[in-house]
Amino acid sequence: MADINILVVDDIEQNLTAVEALLTRPGIRVLKADSGPAALEILLVEEIALALVDVQMPEMDGFELAELIRGSDRTRTVPLIFLTAAAREPSASFRGYEAGAVDFLYKPIDGVVLRSKVNVFVELYEQKKRLSQQLEELRQSLYLNEMFTAVLGHDLRNPLSAVMNGAALLKVVSEDPKVTLAADRIQSSGRRMVKMVDQLLNVARIRSIGFELQLMASDYEMLCMTLVEELCGSEEGRIRIKSAGDVKGMVDIDRFSQVMSNLLGNALQHGKPGTAVDLHIDGSDAGVIRICVHNQGVIPHEQLASIFEPFHLGAENRHQAQGLGLGLYIVKQFVEAHGGTVQLFSDETEGTAFDVVMPRDGVGAQAAKGIDAGLAQMPHAVAGRMDTVFSELRLN
Repeated sequence: MADINILVVDDIEQNLTAVEALLTRPGIRVLKADSGPAALEILLVEEIALALVDVQMPEMDGFELAELIRGSDRTRTVPLIFLTAAAREPSASFRGYEAGAVDFLYKPIDGVVLRSKVNVFVELYEQKKRLSQQLEELRQSLYLNEMFTAVLGHDLRNPLSAVMNGAALLKVVSEDPKVTLAADRIQSSGRRMVKMVDQLLNVARIRSIGFELQLMASDYEMLCMTLVEELCGSEEGRIRIKSAGDVKGMVDIDRFSQVMSNLLGNALQHGKPGTAVDLHIDGSDAGVIRICVHNQGVIPHEQLASIFEPFHLGAENRHQAQGLGLGLYIVKQFVEAHGGTVQLFSDETEGTAFDVVMPRDGVGAQAAKGIDAGLAQMPHAVAGRMDTVFSELRLN
């Protein structure tokens, strides 16, 4: 690890020299500034673990310098210790803490006390740097893992297509009932695997590289009717569609189709036998379009809180699951990328309903940047929490 920088700001050269002599040791680099502007110049180019700031300085005093340091995103987390020769006045201490100081030291400085306090902040700084490095390594590891999943899913498509085509060919060249039954089972399993591969690719894209929405003016009812025909085929009445108002809006057709395919597929699979799935599309609101998928099934109460998490599978159907538990996670990510919301309601009386609200004009839509973007922000969040620790730490 590179040397840790300690900034000392004082308009008296002898004081700078004395503090430098007290603090300098292997691994510690003392940077000196004889004024507030000189300190700001150093802070612009150097990473500072701790700043020791004299209160009484001409032109710009320590309080003013502290306020400028706290006002910059680059330096707002730098802990400040004020050095002062003034009497112990409560008003001065209050102003100093309000400006961002974590402690006061009164001149003449006790060398043992100064080194002790500085050592605390040096250790905290080292811990923050180690944590930041660990977070970066974790981000890289997650990125590689998601990329591996994406490549694996992509490479599974070709052999899977060969299996599906082979099963279809078996049904053409043979009329043997046993062969036909085996081919049907192969095709059924193949379709299930295709769905799993597609979900893995979607999740890998969401969590690693993100995705860009391609918004187009579309008719929500027509999109849903197309999906219903694909899902139900000749089985009329399994999904009942109702619409109201203007159901046209800006939407990414492919992403929205995946959202509805997952919701309708789940509703058909987990609904009460012999009952239909209701699909309501409401365009009565000028700003949004609401879509509700409702069936008579019930989701156990203990599963509701985690239903949109990835790889979510209910305990009672974990071994019979038809997928990987990624469908609703994908639904939530795609809807929120549009600037919309999705909510779940389920009880024994009313059944289960997924309510999706989509902005009509797509103004709230944004690119999904992947999980690595979230991890990249974590060191900043950690720095913010440590800054809170600094501001609460009062060493006597």
